[in-house]
Amino acid sequence: MDFTEDQIERYARHIILKDVGGAGQAKLLGARVLVVGAGGLGSPVIMYLAAAGVGTIGVFDDDEVSLSNLQRQILHTTDRVGMAKTESAAKVTAALNPDVNLVTHPYRLDFTNIMDILTDYDIVADGSDNFSTRFLINDACYLAGKTLVSAALSQFDGQISTFKSHLGPEHSCYRCIYPHAPPQGMVPSCAEAGILGALAGTVGSLQAVEVMKEILDIGESLSGSLVIYDALHAAWRKVKVRRDPACTLCGDHPTITDLSAYKPAAA
Repeated sequence: MDFTEDQIERYARHIILKDVGGAGQAKLLGARVLVVGAGGLGSPVIMYLAAAGVGTIGVFDDDEVSLSNLQRQILHTTDRVGMAKTESAAKVTAALNPDVNLVTHPYRLDFTNIMDILTDYDIVADGSDNFSTRFLINDACYLAGKTLVSAALSQFDGQISTFKSHLGPEHSCYRCIYPHAPPQGMVPSCAEAGILGALAGTVGSLQAVEVMKEILDIGESLSGSLVIYDALHAAWRKVKVRRDPACTLCGDHPTITDLSAYKPAAA
């Protein structure tokens, strides 16, 4: 593609990278990424993808900005308390990079809408804060053949992996690590346990990097690996995650073939 003079200047530090170049920047401008959650993880993901020139960014979040968000959710500001997080995200990206089309989805992601939404995107970045949504996104991405970059936070720890088990048995999915969600209440939420604000920036920035690597097809994918970060001890661990032949989604004899299990039980 032909870049404008402004784009050449804006993306100069990408274009001079041997593994990116003009062709890579064109890939970024043509990419379509869905970010689930405009919170602690979604904030740096959205901002760095927008700064990088990812052409279309979809943002799924049905929440409004609250004062307690601002300790870690750097996408939002004090004067936007009460504003829809998707609207706040749109304001930031419009000011940051006019090349970016930010598509807002200001409602709850569930089994009734996710498959239709996924058709419009190439890659999903999951920054959700509950297990039910993470499992739904994992299952839907597998069924729709979409690459998923998933991250999670807890107090002083974070983790991130890439899942593309739809490409074959050399890749794992989220259920290969966590076959089932833990019992409700076993894992406390951020509101219950607290979280170090800057941790979200560290892990969310890494998540943005992994999304860009998948778009550009450069470096070593995190598919098949799980990175764990312990902020208190400044320690990183990278562990292998192999496909589980008994996985109910991507295993040898899957029992999950659609999203019907997410339908609420009849009263």
